[in-house]
Order: sequence, then structure tokens, then C-alpha cells
Amino acid sequence: MAESHTILMRSPYGLDIIENCLNCKMRAEGFFCDLPEEALRAVEAIEDTGVYPKDALLFVEGQSPRGIFVLCEGRVKLSTCSSEGKTLILGVAKPGDVLGLSATVSGQPCEVTAEVLEPCQVNFVKREDFLRFLQEHGQACLRVAQHLSHYYHTAYEQIRSLGLSQSAMEKLAKLLLQWCAERGKETERGCCLKLALTQEEIAEMIGTSRETVTRLFAELKRKQIIQLKGSTLVIRNKTALQTMVSS
Repeated sequence: MAESHTILMRSPYGLDIIENCLNCKMRAEGFFCDLPEEALRAVEAIEDTGVYPKDALLFVEGQSPRGIFVLCEGRVKLSTCSSEGKTLILGVAKPGDVLGLSATVSGQPCEVTAEVLEPCQVNFVKREDFLRFLQEHGQACLRVAQHLSHYYHTAYEQIRSLGLSQSAMEKLAKLLLQWCAERGKETERGCCLKLALTQEEIAEMIGTSRETVTRLFAELKRKQIIQLKGSTLVIRNKTALQTMVSS
């Protein structure tokens, strides 16, 4: 039986690896983390904890599902690619997210590629163990349904944004407002956040070119709507971005 306190172990990448789910800081935030104690203990008995370096691949589009990946620390890029090699970034997973869930439940090939953006702790559960776990824990099934519903809603909103937005600037404004709401920190200067993606990857996310994204950022800086230094972005005028979206 696992102890009731959080166990930390230092990894080669400087991460504090949490080896006990019961007191993990993500329990109140993750879709799948906030389960009853009995269910969490059952998960701990079948999961393997791994640490992955930047650029590692958890799984690739079209691959047969091996199981679920619970992201405990770090960020993971989710993308899809056309037969011509054009890439579309669907999002960036954050701690508490469960990756590979849809394919694991359905048995269909993975819909996306999951690439590590920074050193990550990931807990992995094999498909056969996970399906057996769902049969034994009804509340976990409900959590899976909620997670898949959220995934569907997010995909719908992204398709809607790409299809109905009138300009690349509107798409970029929507993306910056979304990031600000999800992980921004309000300061005296404005909403401050770290950019998880390069300008090339941002272009892949909103369906445009890197040159266009560079030009749009320059325009937003010139109008003093944002301040960008390295990977640190400060949104100084959210109202201006909201106006771009609503117009």
C-alpha cells in the first residue's frame, strides 16, 4: 500500500518526480487525477513512471495505441500531418492531461503525434491494464467520458476558429487570448506568459506562414498591444485583442 505523503525523486533532467498520486498537486486540476483514493491506488499499481527529454516522441500519428500517458510535469506538443508533409499543431498538453486516451479506448490508430517540448514526467498505463481498470471503476469511466467530451469541444472550437476567422491576425489574437486565460499571470504590465512554441510552430497552429506570424507580432508590438522579449510575452492590451476577435 502506498504511503499517504508525496514522494519526490530528483531526475537527471532536474524534475522532482512524484511517485505518489494521492497528494499530487495536480489532483484538483487534472481530468483524470481527481479520482477516489481506491481508484488512484489501483492506477498506481498498474502505471509506470517515465521521464522524457525534449524532442522525445510519446507516440506518432497512425501508430497502434499502446496505452494512456498521464502528463505529470512538462509540456507536450500535439500535431497532425498531411500526406504532403504539411503540419498542423492541434495544441500543447499541460500537466494533468491524459494523452492517447481516445485511441486507447477505441482501439483505433493514434490521431496525433505527441512530441515532448521540455523534460517531462509521464505516467504510462498499458492499454489492456487500463481497459480492465475501467471495467472495475465506474467513476473512472465517467471521468474518461468527460475528458473525451472536452477533447471534442476543443477540436470543434479549433476547427471553427480556423474555418470562420477572417484573417491571420484574428486567429493569432484568439490564440494569444486563449493562452492568457489558460496559463497567463496578471502583472502590473499586463498578462505575462511563456511562449511554449516557436513562431514556426505558431504558424502551423493557425494555418499560416512563419513570415506572416513574424509580421503580425511586429505589428502588435508597434501598436504596444504586446511586449515580446525572448520567450516571455506580455499582453499589455487584452481589450485590443478582444476587439480584433469580435470584429
